[in-house]
Amino acid sequence: MLISKKIYLDYAASTPVDERVLKTMSPFFTSVFANTGSLHSPGSEAKKALAASRKIIADIIHAKTQEIIFTSSATEANNLALKGMAWANRAKGRHIIISGVEHSCVMVSAAWLEQEGFELTILPVDSYGMVSPATVQKAIRQDTILVSIMSANNEIGTINPIVDIGRLCREHGVAFHTDAVQTFGTLAIDVNRQNIDLLTASSHKIYGPKGVGCLYVRGGIKLTPLIHGGGQEFGLRSSSVNVSGIVGFAKAAQIARQEANLQNKKLTTLRNYLIAGVLKNIDNVELGGHPTKRLPNNVHFIFSDITGEALVLALDKQGIAVATGAACLSYTTSHSHVLAACGKSNDQSQGGLRLTLGRQTTKAEIDYVLKTLPVIVNKLRSLN
Repeated sequence: MLISKKIYLDYAASTPVDERVLKTMSPFFTSVFANTGSLHSPGSEAKKALAASRKIIADIIHAKTQEIIFTSSATEANNLALKGMAWANRAKGRHIIISGVEHSCVMVSAAWLEQEGFELTILPVDSYGMVSPATVQKAIRQDTILVSIMSANNEIGTINPIVDIGRLCREHGVAFHTDAVQTFGTLAIDVNRQNIDLLTASSHKIYGPKGVGCLYVRGGIKLTPLIHGGGQEFGLRSSSVNVSGIVGFAKAAQIARQEANLQNKKLTTLRNYLIAGVLKNIDNVELGGHPTKRLPNNVHFIFSDITGEALVLALDKQGIAVATGAACLSYTTSHSHVLAACGKSNDQSQGGLRLTLGRQTTKAEIDYVLKTLPVIVNKLRSLN
């Protein structure tokens, strides 16, 4: 089988911008470029586009328009959720709960808050990386002000029981934040039914532009801003508004929700086909994450006697782009805190390989991976 182009299987890290999104964004670089804070008619036109985009995002998660705060990224949104919530509510309590498999920006933000005098509880997960509502219930205290549990894990794809966790938090009067970067636009989200008080989403994970994300903040939730200035975004995120990026984000979100059922069906079929093929043809490999309660596009394996980094580099030479885990962690360590939290040994936690599928993924590409991967694994293991 001959594959003439690069096979990209790292959609969890980033996605290409949809052509329909680019077309929608185009006028906002050249003709509708005014500052939304300006009183003249060009400024009003930009402001209308901002309001329309805010409504699109709000409607998708069943929120109010004034509850959507646009940011420069999901990382900023997560920082605002944790730090903003902590500083604004420290008189009520200083206890924060997260899980041991959160994205690094949540883990590091929580650790920073701990250094600033807040108390942190990091919940254990099961072997699939799933958070049990019972552990949340047990960890909540009188002085708990925030629980932050991701909707689905970006590395191993496991989907958490967010509805049950949200209900527990509501019953105890504790604010509930979820990092929904991997589920926004893919799985249905209703912040009211799921009892979510704060929710993070990202544009470039759903075929929108980089440099824009958002934080949903339920009415009545108090946050201390991280960025001070002109008071944009309802006083929670000062800075000139990135109208072109926000318009692109909203268009991408709109397309994602409209096409979610069709895409999820296609990706689930390809995902299961890839999983079955690898487990059948390669020895000493196990599936990372939950076998069924996982993202439609996520495939994660743990290989013995070989490192994920070696596999990534070898596959890249064969035209296949994959990852070991979160792209941001490649700057810091090859050790997976997610796999470690799942109970894997240090050696196992370095043997993870993540393949995430997307709109452009074809069965022919998966067939090429299934043909190429066993050869690479055998070769690398023989060298070891």
